[in-house]
Amino acid sequence: MSIDLTPGALESLAWDKQEGLLPAVVQDPDTLRVLMVGYMDSMALRTTLESGHVTFFSRSRQAQWTKGETSGHFLDLVAIDVDCDRDTLLVMARPHGPTCHLGRESCFPTAPGSFLRDLDALVASRERDRPVGSYTTRLFDEGIRRIAQKVGEEGVETALAAVVQDDEALLGEAGDLLYHLLVLLRARGLGLADVEALLRARHAG
Repeated sequence: MSIDLTPGALESLAWDKQEGLLPAVVQDPDTLRVLMVGYMDSMALRTTLESGHVTFFSRSRQAQWTKGETSGHFLDLVAIDVDCDRDTLLVMARPHGPTCHLGRESCFPTAPGSFLRDLDALVASRERDRPVGSYTTRLFDEGIRRIAQKVGEEGVETALAAVVQDDEALLGEAGDLLYHLLVLLRARGLGLADVEALLRARHAG
C-alpha cells in the first residue's frame, strides 16, 4: 500500500487544491475495471486505511460515508496509490456485489476490463460453488489428472492448428487451451494473477 497512517504522510497530500478533498478512483484489482469515483477528506482516507472498507466524504450530505453501509456491498481495500501531483487517489478494492446504485458492476456502463480476469473469476466461483450442470464443475469433480489431460490435449490441438489449419481454427483452439489452463491453475489453488506476477518478476529481472 502506497499510503501510511503517519501524520506526515497524510499531510503531504495536496488537500489544499480542492478544499480538503481528493478524487478517489476505485478500480477492481481482479478485473481491472474502474468501478466508481468518489471524494475523500483526510478523515475518510484514515477510516479507509484503518477499517479496510473504502470510505468517502459525501459533498451533498457533508458527511463521511462507507460504501456498502446500507446495501452491504462493501469495497474491501487492497491498496491505495497516489498520482504524481499527489492530488488524486487510485483505490484498488474488491467489491461485494454491484458497486453502482443502479445494480451494475460499475458506475460506468461500458467501463473496460480484462475478459481473461473475468473468466478467471468465473472459474474460481465454479470451483467454490460447484453449480450443477456446469462443465467447469464437472472438470473440478473429475480431478486434477483429468484437467491436466485436457490441457495437454488442447495444447496439442493448438499446435496442430497453427501448422495445418486457418486462423479461425487456431484462435478457437487457443481459447480452449487458455480456458482449461485457468481451470488447471485453480485446481492447484492458483490463478491468472499468479502467472502475471511471475511474468512481471521475470520481465523486471
